[in-house]
Amino acid sequence: MNDLTATAQAWGVETEYFDVFGKRYAASEATLKRLIEAVSAGRAGPAAVDVSAESAKEPTMRCWQGDGRRLWLLAVQLYSLRSRRNWGIGDFTDLGHLVARAAARGAAGIGLNPLHALFPDDPERASPYAPNSRLFVNPLYIDVEAIPEFPGLMAAGLDDEVASLRETELVAYARVAAAKMRGLRLAYETFRAAASASRRADFETYREEQGDALLRFACFEVLRQQHAPVPWTEWPHPWRSPEIADLHDFRFRHHDEVAFQEYVQWVADRQLAACQHAAHRHGMPVGLYVDVAVGIDRHGADAWTNHGAVLNGVSMGAPPDEFNPGGQDWGLAPLNPHAVHEHDFQAVRLLMRAAMRHAGAVRLDHVLGLQRVFMIPLGHPALEGAYVRFPFHRLLSVIAEESVRLKCIVIGEDLGTVSADFRETVARWGLWSYRVMLFEREGDDAHFKPPEAYPAAALATFNTHDMASFRGWLEGHDMRVKRAIGLDPGEDDGARDWTRQKLREILNERAPDQAPDDIAAVAAFLGQTPSHLVVISLDDVLGEREQVNIPGTIDQHPNWHRKLSVLIEALDGHDTLRRVGEMFAKAGRGI
Repeated sequence: MNDLTATAQAWGVETEYFDVFGKRYAASEATLKRLIEAVSAGRAGPAAVDVSAESAKEPTMRCWQGDGRRLWLLAVQLYSLRSRRNWGIGDFTDLGHLVARAAARGAAGIGLNPLHALFPDDPERASPYAPNSRLFVNPLYIDVEAIPEFPGLMAAGLDDEVASLRETELVAYARVAAAKMRGLRLAYETFRAAASASRRADFETYREEQGDALLRFACFEVLRQQHAPVPWTEWPHPWRSPEIADLHDFRFRHHDEVAFQEYVQWVADRQLAACQHAAHRHGMPVGLYVDVAVGIDRHGADAWTNHGAVLNGVSMGAPPDEFNPGGQDWGLAPLNPHAVHEHDFQAVRLLMRAAMRHAGAVRLDHVLGLQRVFMIPLGHPALEGAYVRFPFHRLLSVIAEESVRLKCIVIGEDLGTVSADFRETVARWGLWSYRVMLFEREGDDAHFKPPEAYPAAALATFNTHDMASFRGWLEGHDMRVKRAIGLDPGEDDGARDWTRQKLREILNERAPDQAPDDIAAVAAFLGQTPSHLVVISLDDVLGEREQVNIPGTIDQHPNWHRKLSVLIEALDGHDTLRRVGEMFAKAGRGI
């Protein structure tokens, strides 16, 4: 073992990795040096980080397991909801209405895209997986008209614009953001001048609940506006890493602007909480099932707040797989495992508390990152990345503690290149697996696994937001779209025809009373699995053809912009939603 290899191992940097095909890649000397430099910056030596597999270590606590019932959830991209009353983007009032309609069909909850705060002044950066902050909420989901202080559309001069926004084919984020921020400003001015005593008291309660985290976020938003478009890494030195006392002083000197940011988050938090309360009133045992992004934007509030714990000069990604032969670079900033350990995992606790605050279940995107994160030096291709190990068991312990404290189920999105003992380890800590039907295949002919092959401690679904819709997949529309924009679809027409045939065979066998090209047949199949949770996408129920997100694209496809084709008010009598609910009820799922 040479000195560089020994140093890499001491800092938790792995010197080689294997892709999903089993091909070995040795990390270059340049990659090892860059990653060691990143994780060791400002540190005398490695923290006492648990970087070994320790597969035999017994958990001190297991995540909350729910009540043992087999249930189903309806998933939706919240922004995509159409209604007769929203402002051209799905909002929390729409979510409350969807809760009622889904509960009437027996759903135990609603699955959601990440609701993390993005960048209201740059609204076209719409990916919910590249957040400004994972601790706070995207204000574009606020129903402005539901705020008691809002003077009304006509008084705000927004009635024509809002009516126009409802009719757009895609979410017009820039216009939506302009309208909503105007409405929120007007609501805040009324609140500041004439809020009721109870409203003021609740606002102060929220500020106390969120403490320094809210202060930091609100100050960052004001500072970012003051210094735009300069990123925080280039701000004047005092504001690159201010002390908390400096931020209290800043709030005093810029009270109205900082308080406005706090007010917006208070409104968002209370409207989101109302959705979870509505779910409980309708008898939903899970309620909201929310997604937690794996990383953060390096120019956002969380990176600024935790600058000592966020790695500079590297980004997160993944090694080659079936769909990405060159690997993936997500452009997200990873945490430093040694800093996470040194700060007693406080950043992870805050993240879990924020995610679980108004949820009955959470999905941890790319949960493999709890054990190790594939990191790529900035400016290098993804193939030149390497894994950096994390304090796996300590992280699992923190997640389990918060899960039990808040009575929240945890699902780990465990797709991709998985180490040998990973799934067994997280299962012992009570995290449920994430099983995608299109990937659950086996044998020389790649037939679909039968329902009984699925694990009980899991969430089962047909697809994900990064995959084709059910209708788009059946029609091969996703492959045509990818080819049209110069992407390799990952399979040819013959392979898709074969898989379609295999899908129809298993659905004819397990759901003989349903047409195999009907999403109700998929519901019948998934309903028979022992998995505790099954998710069906509202996109698939409504027969949407287009894909929510095509990985590897930026402007070639309207990722995160598409609205559903059916108004939420029309769901009451929607035949497919009714039949999907009946399939799950027949399988013994539902409320």
